[in-house]
Amino acid sequence: MPCKLAITSMSLGRCWAGHSFIAKLDAAHKYGYQGIELFHEDLIDVAARLSSETPPPSDPPRSAQIAAARRILRLCRARDIEIICLQPFSQYDGLLDRAEHARRLEQLQFWIQLAHELETDIIQIPANFLPARYVTEDLDVIASDLREVADMGLRATPPIRFAYESLCWSTRVDTWERCWELVQRVDRPNFGMCLDTFNIAGRIYADPAVASGRTANAEEAVRESIARLVQQVDVSKVFYVQVVDAERLEQPIVPGHPFYDPEQPARMSWSRNCRLFYGEKDRGAYLPIKEIARAFFHGIGFQGWVSLELFNRRMADKGPEVPEELAKRGADSWIRLQNDLGLVVDKAPPPVERMYASL
Repeated sequence: MPCKLAITSMSLGRCWAGHSFIAKLDAAHKYGYQGIELFHEDLIDVAARLSSETPPPSDPPRSAQIAAARRILRLCRARDIEIICLQPFSQYDGLLDRAEHARRLEQLQFWIQLAHELETDIIQIPANFLPARYVTEDLDVIASDLREVADMGLRATPPIRFAYESLCWSTRVDTWERCWELVQRVDRPNFGMCLDTFNIAGRIYADPAVASGRTANAEEAVRESIARLVQQVDVSKVFYVQVVDAERLEQPIVPGHPFYDPEQPARMSWSRNCRLFYGEKDRGAYLPIKEIARAFFHGIGFQGWVSLELFNRRMADKGPEVPEELAKRGADSWIRLQNDLGLVVDKAPPPVERMYASL
């Protein structure tokens, strides 16, 4: 199928900054988005808002989460927006604490129930990024853990697929190559991957902890990685892709930098504060996103959902204009991406003139 535009629900302003899910959904609808990756945190926010308790619970009971999932589905249907996945089922794979592993599997069973209520068939699993002391180095164990969730998904009615994603700061699986290796080891029809331009470039091209913002052989590493991706990846195992850029910082993220967090890798802090939409050069975007995206769409021939997964410090601002501003910026970036790569799309967003006139 042609490419279809989606956005991560959290991308339109963090729910904790006071932006309601409805406000974010309305902004997505206004600017022509066809789908959302639903963040579990947004579902929790909806469940809390439905509560009559004062203050609302920070950890709503499962019955409230089910009610929230049903409401979210109704809200999305009313705006002709699909829920392409529920995410992120984090900190699961490779846990050394096997009691915690069992607890996470029990949680996953409930997530499958939520996915059914949301009428989505994908749950996204980011590769574990807990400190190394909590995560095994044994890829056989990690593959076995992931095979376990895949088999759980196959037993569900209807079945659930899992999109595994390497983050550029993940503990053991921080490259698409390692992610692809594990997808092959799992070897289940419902287990694939999410390819993300930011996380690919953020690992091999960018280094926000150094003054240059780049790794030592950044350009060469990207060329070689793209060549391998085109040669090795089976596009049928790519369940959806994410396309965003990021900001080159004037100062590296080291002690003293406002984004520095001793509890986080620099790339994680950078990701949480500095992602940008494709082509936002005026805001400092500098990653080789066009080249990586070209490998997705023309190299391996990906067609399907394209999600704009943005995290940026602007999302923490409480102004009511934030969701619409970000939705519009994302829609503008989608037009740039279409034009730059000659993409065939399922539905064009509203004309740029109307976008500007509506602000």
